[in-house]
Amino acid sequence: MPMPAAEIERLIKVALPDAEVEIIDLAGDDDHFSATVTSSAFTGKTKLKQHQLVYAALGGHMGGTLHALQLQTLTPKLES
Repeated sequence: MPMPAAEIERLIKVALPDAEVEIIDLAGDDDHFSATVTSSAFTGKTKLKQHQLVYAALGGHMGGTLHALQLQTLTPKLES
């Protein structure tokens, strides 16, 4: 059963409340997505740790109801 983009966004925002999440359905099948997640929780963390935070937010859905997620993580730009 596919997972809607809105549910992916919801799960990420529950775990990372300040996150800005942009999701693109790559194949139009609710199964293959690209996501860009921006959160201050990523500050000072390696890309691996940042991605692990997102995967943890998605729980057991990765590899199950969510087949593929191309992920980019960013930290917010500081305003001067």
